[in-house]
Amino acid sequence: MNLKSLAKDTAIYGLSSIVGRFLNYLLVPLHTYRIAAESGGYGIVSNLYAYAALIFALLTFGMETTFFRFSGRKDEDEKMVYSCALRMVGAVGLGFVALVFAFLGGISDALGYAAHPEYVACFAVIGALDAFQAVMFARLRQQHRPMKFMLLKMSFIFLNVALNLFIFLLMPKIPQLTAIYERFNGGVGLIFFANLLCTSLVTLGFIPEIRGIAYGFDRSLCRRMLAYSMPLLLLSLVSILNQTADKVLFPLLCPGEEGMVQLGIYGACVKIAMIMALLTQAFRYAYEPIVFSGAEKNSPQTLADGMKYFVIFTLAAFLCVIFYMPVLRHFVQQDYWEGLGTIPIVMMAEIFMGISMNLSFWYKLSDKTWWGALISLCGAVVMVAVNVIFVPRIGYWACAWGGFAGYGISMLLSYFLGQKYYPVRYELRSIGLYVLLALVLLLLYHLPEILGFEPGTWVKMTLGTVLLAAYCTPLALTMLRKLKSKSKHA
Repeated sequence: MNLKSLAKDTAIYGLSSIVGRFLNYLLVPLHTYRIAAESGGYGIVSNLYAYAALIFALLTFGMETTFFRFSGRKDEDEKMVYSCALRMVGAVGLGFVALVFAFLGGISDALGYAAHPEYVACFAVIGALDAFQAVMFARLRQQHRPMKFMLLKMSFIFLNVALNLFIFLLMPKIPQLTAIYERFNGGVGLIFFANLLCTSLVTLGFIPEIRGIAYGFDRSLCRRMLAYSMPLLLLSLVSILNQTADKVLFPLLCPGEEGMVQLGIYGACVKIAMIMALLTQAFRYAYEPIVFSGAEKNSPQTLADGMKYFVIFTLAAFLCVIFYMPVLRHFVQQDYWEGLGTIPIVMMAEIFMGISMNLSFWYKLSDKTWWGALISLCGAVVMVAVNVIFVPRIGYWACAWGGFAGYGISMLLSYFLGQKYYPVRYELRSIGLYVLLALVLLLLYHLPEILGFEPGTWVKMTLGTVLLAAYCTPLALTMLRKLKSKSKHA
């Protein structure tokens, strides 16, 4: 496995993701300090962005992975593969937008936004543009062009942050704009229009890549690509459902203003836990092209190495968030703090999801993608069942535990089925030792509270720093030994 290439690309993709997510994190305190928890406004944000994720999965219908799979085949013209993928996603997106606009009133009523159908229309266009961009972002990754990838991602983030700062810090102070601000739920609706504007402008940065649509259209190739992608569509929809069903179902299971208030509290606190989704995405962006191309693609050792390092580094991130929670909790306004207890549960669910992503290569490389759809479907059924049964009883805590249970089931099923159909000797002993170390360090961190003491913020931060260093030391020593070994053989 080319760890140097993986590390380099992960660093660049990770930079765009980490810096971008960090800047987006700055919007969390902006929104939560400006949108009162009792207003339920942040619940609207959480609910509509959950629908946006489902729309994105529907409109991309697995074409990113399909593009990587077919462009990596020696008997396929990669330009034709790219053109076909772009045309199919573009056509589906246009059709979707047309349908939404044709039945906008009915759809808005069904979703509970009869007073603001423009929100639904806005997200329909955002979804179509995001799906179209997804193929072009995949093209940049396939061509190993992380710098342009990062530039476009960062352009969206910086512009979006600037517009949100204007909306919430300046608009309420400008008499001529105050009425507009209040018209859209105290600025809540303007968040969506800012997103639409930013997405539209980023699309202009893809003009050279859009020209690739002129490479041609091969019906036979499209049929084969669709045959491969259809199971991935189900897989993607079910996977996104695992991530968003709680936020979609919550207003239905806990209706009324109180439901939106609780959803807003949960949605705000979950943002702090999204460091896991960030790391998983950055790792996937760099790792996926390596697995699907070149001599590495059929190497079980590549998959074993990827799994080991993913678990080690995500556990480090988990500990970092827990140990520095006394500071991180200030990212949300104090009215939202009652939901902070869900963060460790959500982060573990995200780790399970990342492990499932790494395990998923067995059915992607063996073209058994229907297995992936069935595995994710099982996880989604478990997650939805937990939400339906327990949300009316314990509120948003059921959302956190539902994700934990759903991803946990998907992870276990994928591992055992993968060992049967595409055996990989994962370094379970090494992974298990790091998991055990993390559990011991967590116990030590919470030991004073278990014994009845309540240490101050700085004491907890100092203890957390020491324990985090204890976790990272074995990894650092291992990496140093490997570097010394390589230098001796050089």
